[in-house]
Amino acid sequence: MSRTDYTDISWSRGWRSALARRGRFSLGGRSVRIVVKIGTSNLCGPDGRLDEAKVGGFAGQLVELYQAGHQLIVVSSGAVGAGMGAIGRRARTVQEKQALAAVGQAHLIHSWHQHLGPVIPAQILLTGYDLTVQDRRLNSARTLEQLVAWGILPIINENDSVADDEIRIGDNDTLAARVASLMRADLLVLLSDVDGLYTQDPNQHPQAEKIRQVSWVTTVHLQAAQGAGQFGTGGMTTKLQAAMICQDEGIPMVLANGQWPQILSHIVSGDAECGTWFLARRGEVVES
Repeated sequence: MSRTDYTDISWSRGWRSALARRGRFSLGGRSVRIVVKIGTSNLCGPDGRLDEAKVGGFAGQLVELYQAGHQLIVVSSGAVGAGMGAIGRRARTVQEKQALAAVGQAHLIHSWHQHLGPVIPAQILLTGYDLTVQDRRLNSARTLEQLVAWGILPIINENDSVADDEIRIGDNDTLAARVASLMRADLLVLLSDVDGLYTQDPNQHPQAEKIRQVSWVTTVHLQAAQGAGQFGTGGMTTKLQAAMICQDEGIPMVLANGQWPQILSHIVSGDAECGTWFLARRGEVVES
């Protein structure tokens, strides 16, 4: 598969002007490598437990993209919720959460396997060491490259059961961005329960407007997210940090609501209405 260089003019001046004219960005029918992060709220029900119907819905979308020739890597939340459903317990301590994740990982990958049909999944559990220590980083990349070459769908999660503060990545937004960097992805998609980046917390400010396109994540964006109450505590802040990682690596990112019907097809078709698009801008220096 030929790789697409999204740091060229089509992803800077040319793409921005085209997006402004047409309100869309098209992959032009090309096969690309996409990392998709699916958040807990997209895979679990109101009780926090894994929802098989939701897993099945996303599996169907992933199969469509796979059959269209795209290379896919999934960062999947939901292990703790799967563990809760399996043994009927809730986590009250960090140790209990880690234990639930250990139980839930098996159930989570089994659920993906059941719903993906012709696509074979493979489970990869990573820690911070696997993405920062050079030899372990190379080993992780080689394993993932082999799986993708075989047509296998890697399902990645943090190895919560053994991770401590020293090696913990901390959230799947950051994990997904670092995997996208490791695998030189063409696009990162963060699916959550928000429609995109807003000028203010839309839950508290009905007049808040969605930002359709971000050329650079700046300190202004980060400060707004951190000061947005519940909206910014570990939610939007980590997504902006993920966007910063991607922009530094020249990888475009989309933040969108996973509850939109066929959201992945909309994103791959370049529908600019379905979230916030963060442009790939490697090598440029701007003022914050």
